[in-house]
Amino acid sequence: MTVRQSIVFNGDLGSGKSTVSVEIAERLGLRRVSVGDLYRQMAQERQMTALQLNLHAELDQAVDGYVDQLQRDIAASGESLVMDSRLAWHFFTDALKVHMITEPTEAARRVLARPSGPAESYTSLEEARAKLRERSESERGRFIVRYGVDKARLRNYDLVCDTTRANPEQVIAHVIDVYEGRLGAEVLRAGQPLLLLDPNRVYPTEDVSALRGLWDADADAGTAGSGEEPEPLSIGYTGEYFFVVDGHRRLSAAVRAGLPMVPARLVAEVEEPVVGGISALDFFTAQARPGLIHDWEDAHGITLPLPEHALLGGGPVLAGEPGAGV
Repeated sequence: MTVRQSIVFNGDLGSGKSTVSVEIAERLGLRRVSVGDLYRQMAQERQMTALQLNLHAELDQAVDGYVDQLQRDIAASGESLVMDSRLAWHFFTDALKVHMITEPTEAARRVLARPSGPAESYTSLEEARAKLRERSESERGRFIVRYGVDKARLRNYDLVCDTTRANPEQVIAHVIDVYEGRLGAEVLRAGQPLLLLDPNRVYPTEDVSALRGLWDADADAGTAGSGEEPEPLSIGYTGEYFFVVDGHRRLSAAVRAGLPMVPARLVAEVEEPVVGGISALDFFTAQARPGLIHDWEDAHGITLPLPEHALLGGGPVLAGEPGAGV
């Protein structure tokens, strides 16, 4: 069993990374460092909100420079620790790089529910969602310009956890299993990020009618309760939406079982090709049609927000392309 030296967490506000990183550090007996705490302290000292400090940092490199040097020094020290930082994955090489995501409205609810401070205060769910998005985009743009890296690119990470419906204990257990080599080792050895996704937020690209005859006991094999690590789904990512390339049957079983997370491997993201040179974006636009999405929702009792292309009428079916098998 191979255990990496450190664990570094990246994720926007409301993703749960603080709660998870605190508990994991305690269970593993590692020191925890939070760059978010440092930024909030800096914002308070300057009598700014966190968003104002982010915008200020776009003009004043000294803000990032101080924090960057701190992270470089910690990474160079060789200490095994837990790092809660939106950019530690860029500075740490021998670490498990964890990226935590959640549905934006759920993230806003979580932020509103916790005590606010002078650096972070929102008056409504709508304001919280808008400000969290603005802050995230400010950071993303700053990192692209200053470091030439995109924090939204999933291949920057070893593990991507969707915490929308998973409770902290479930997330903690999965992260420790990955860290200690009990989960996803084959995916990581192949150089791919392991995705732990909320199955209720993954879009189909195949007609649900192809699955109806397969909804029997063995459809759930390897998904839950078998004691064996389930076979990961093959997933594409548009930069906003996750969709199935292969594994509709396993995804359906996970949704029907009420699982909050299902393992997957990343096949392609954004402009990377899925099949026949067709990018993830174009594949999703062509395959994820409104009727197909509505049929999947009806069959599983869930709701999937219609993507923009579907609201505009959907895209054409990819002529001659194979379906995303079950």
